[in-house]
Amino acid sequence: MCAALVSRGPDDEGTFLKDGAGLAMRRLSIIDLETGHQPVSNEDGSIWVVLNGEIYNYRQLRTDLERRGHRFSTATDTEVIVHLYEEHGADCVQALRGMFAFAVWDGARRRLTLARDRIGIKPLYYGTAAGRFIFASELKALLQLPEIDRRLNWESLAHLLAYGTTPPGESIVDGIHKLEPGHRLRLDPRHEPVVDRYWELRFQPDEQRSEEDTVEELRTKLHESIRYHLVSDVPVGAFLSGGIDSSAVVASMAGMSTSRIKTFSIGFREQEFDELPYARLVAKRFGTDHHELVLEPDVVDLLDHLAWDLDEPFGDSSAIPTYMVSRLAGQHVKVVLSGDGGDELFGGYDKYVVEGRDRMARFLPGSVRALLARTSDALPEDAKGKQYLEYLSKPDGERYLYATTLFRHDHQQRLLTDWAREQIGEAQPERSCLDRLRRHEGHWLSILQDLDFRHYLPLDILTKVDRMSMAHSVEARVPLLDHPFVEFAATIPAEWKLHRGKTKHIFVKALRGLLPDEILDRSKKGFGVPLNRWFRGPLRPLVNELLLSDTFRRRGIFDPAYVKRLIERQEQGRPLDLHLWTLMSFELWCRTFMDRRTAPVTQPARRPSPITGRLPVHGRSVASWSS
Repeated sequence: MCAALVSRGPDDEGTFLKDGAGLAMRRLSIIDLETGHQPVSNEDGSIWVVLNGEIYNYRQLRTDLERRGHRFSTATDTEVIVHLYEEHGADCVQALRGMFAFAVWDGARRRLTLARDRIGIKPLYYGTAAGRFIFASELKALLQLPEIDRRLNWESLAHLLAYGTTPPGESIVDGIHKLEPGHRLRLDPRHEPVVDRYWELRFQPDEQRSEEDTVEELRTKLHESIRYHLVSDVPVGAFLSGGIDSSAVVASMAGMSTSRIKTFSIGFREQEFDELPYARLVAKRFGTDHHELVLEPDVVDLLDHLAWDLDEPFGDSSAIPTYMVSRLAGQHVKVVLSGDGGDELFGGYDKYVVEGRDRMARFLPGSVRALLARTSDALPEDAKGKQYLEYLSKPDGERYLYATTLFRHDHQQRLLTDWAREQIGEAQPERSCLDRLRRHEGHWLSILQDLDFRHYLPLDILTKVDRMSMAHSVEARVPLLDHPFVEFAATIPAEWKLHRGKTKHIFVKALRGLLPDEILDRSKKGFGVPLNRWFRGPLRPLVNELLLSDTFRRRGIFDPAYVKRLIERQEQGRPLDLHLWTLMSFELWCRTFMDRRTAPVTQPARRPSPITGRLPVHGRSVASWSS
């Protein structure tokens, strides 16, 4: 199990085995390089802990615990957890500021406690097999156990087809669950596991503060978060896309660092996807040691690594540039700061602008919406305007989900074979999201932010960043998701976030003067990949090899004629690249993890190789403004 996780921790390995309990971990040495070996115990060895992640306020916690008489044997952040547990039991998690998944074994009480950070930055899987309770940072570690039955979780497949990810509490393998963000699990030999939520974010505006006071406090809290996230005994770099969020992180770092910050960017030859000029502008403004890589459409050599490192099927193709920018960073640093989270907190997505515009459709009489729906139903599947008519016919909430779903329920019915439809049964992942939207009151933007914060952010964005950075033994930290910063941002009125059709109004106002106007005032591009063009060109044989192969067809899950039609429609110019990528990711995952049942799946540790060598994605490496 440890060998499967070696890229998460190539520097050290530790185990604890006693009285029917076992803990094991791989260590990436960031804090306390000399004595930070895990697992870590308390003074008498009755309580043991393993941690994946970082506790940023560990120094303050340690000082308080030492005043209370606790003795420390290391300088690592991990050790504060075991002494906090002595003081507070499972409530120790409330004191932690950081990104983490940890396990505490209380030998005296024979009690296990698992906890995952509030936002879901670090992963944690668990389940039972052959009478044993098992858990790990990644699914692949659990799949090393021969007693794990690698059966497909059909509800998770339905969620994957709808949203490109598996559900919040389930994995793609039946019987293996994810501990959700802000949750903890407690287990003793006499009872079933008890899972409860210890933290929940609420988007509730504070109407007492003025906009100007909010701007000042926002700046203060941003700098405070960055300062906490710079705690490290090794150099810290930054991902720099050239967007507002990553640029804000770099600007704040530059004001606190005593040395030049290393920044890392990915670009494309396709100009509409390329943000390198903006990244260079920010790098030059703050004098960073800047490194770039330009990607081209040769991902064949990369796909096996992606399937292994992503751990589950994953429908977001931006995993490719995230993988490569992590590889680039891994040549120079062990820790990077990332700007993820700003779009969810400050209303930065274009889909919020679209929903704000199209909310006028709610004033249409029910009879008109019904007519739009009937007209859409009567049109052929490929008819121009069919989907837009159906979209406008939807009420609030349903309209947003319609626009953000890959394979909607009716499309899944056509995509799947008769046998697969029977297995999935009544599973419709859209229902849980719609129920969530309907249960909440308040400003429409806050309701959508709440949904994306609970689903899209941890299941897609944070999963992608964690898996792709850890694939190269790089720790990615996300200061915009420091929970005090998040809690403050959730109190900012929605009208100050999306203002007159402009996203991130309040955040831009707070950054005015700190960042160049060209960064603050430009249109958002997002971390997209020109897959549509690649799939119609150099990657066309790859699409056919995966989705029209005998191996794919023999699984009996997807209707071959419908899949072929999807490929043909994409070649004719339809934007179906993410639909096809999701199917390709599932097929690659099946080949990597389901088709190799007879032996454990392991890969040797991959230490970063020099960027000057051959890359899985052919690219051009540029070091600008470097000493």
